This record gives sequence, C-alpha cells and structure tokens, in this order.
Amino acid sequence: MSAEPVRSQTSAGPGAAQASARVEPLARSEFILGGQKSGKSRRAETLAAAWLAASPKHDAVLIATAQPFDAEMRDRIERHRRDRAARVPGLRTVEAPRALAETLAACSRPETLVVVDCLTLWLTNLCMPAAVDWEPKPADASVKWADIAPFIEAIEAAPGPVVLVGNEIGLGVIPLGAQVRAFVDTLGALNQAVARVCARVTLMCAGLPLTLKGGVS
Repeated sequence: MSAEPVRSQTSAGPGAAQASARVEPLARSEFILGGQKSGKSRRAETLAAAWLAASPKHDAVLIATAQPFDAEMRDRIERHRRDRAARVPGLRTVEAPRALAETLAACSRPETLVVVDCLTLWLTNLCMPAAVDWEPKPADASVKWADIAPFIEAIEAAPGPVVLVGNEIGLGVIPLGAQVRAFVDTLGALNQAVARVCARVTLMCAGLPLTLKGGVS
C-alpha cells in the first residue's frame, strides 16, 4: 500500500484536536491511545475524513466494539453514531464486539481505511460472557494470549491502512481489587503488542497528539 498524503484538519468545538495543518503521509497503521475524552476518536475521524477526501476511490469503515449493556451505554453509542455521521458522512460502521480479527480481515482492502474503536471495550467483551446478567469474578479478567494473537496478526496482514483506538488507563495508582488489577495488566500487554506492530503510535492528551513512534521528519 502506498502512503497517501493526508492533511491534518482542525475541528472547532469542545474537545477538538488542535492538529497541525501541514501535510503528512497516512501511516500504514496507527495506534491512537489516551485517556477518556482526550481526543482519540476525533483524531481517528479526522484521518478517515482526510482519507476519503484524498480520492473518490477511497472507502472507510469503522469497526465498533461497544455493547449496550445498560441505558446509559445505549444512549452513548447512539450519540456517537449521530456525531460520526455528521462529521464523517462517508464512514460506514460495522459492529464487532468480539470477532475483531475476522472482521478486520474481511473489511481491509488497499483502498479501504479501517478504524477500530475501541480496543479497550473489545478486551472488556472478551472478559465477559455474552449474557447481560454477567456477574464479575476475579478469573473473568484473565484473557489468554491466544485470544489476542489473531488480532495482532490481522493488523500485520491488513492490505489497507488501519487506525486503532485504545485507552491508556495505567498511569494512575494501582487499582483496588484483583479483577481490576488483572484487567489493567492485560490491557497494558495488549497496548504494547499493538504498538509493536503499528507503524505509528500517537498519545492524545487534551486534544493534542504526541507522536511516540513513526513521526514524520
């Protein structure tokens, strides 16, 4: 896949990323991580909008991993759908709460940018049975590498560009509870594995991108 020049776009409004206006190539794969409301999803949407604008042959798909387990989450998901449709009308959405590797492989094409939002919720889904009345137990937070490895391989094998969104939740104090500690540890391992195979890694803070890997000179 040849790199396409992508012009960073600055969006107005609360939480909008203050991106540079210079032209930079879209990475083969980019991992965007940060805290809640740090601008992760907005950056991914900006990259998708620029990819679609670069050529009429380009396509973009967002793989959403969230599951509506309660009314608040259902409202949040619906709000995100409306906001995405308004900001990036050409960005199609595919739901994949668990089968992320298979869905990425099915959606990726040389002319198609695939956005995955987000890895943290995907990992949460792997820790939970499908039933809505799930009761958490410490062992439920244990996810084996065999559950994650196929997705890492799918990132490397993707024929088109991939943008991955995830949370960085390991910067605070050590959490109370064995289940939460196990989840934070597993998410940290997942983030490291994804960062190793991605061409670019970007940390978002207060809407500002900090390139950790694969910066443009």
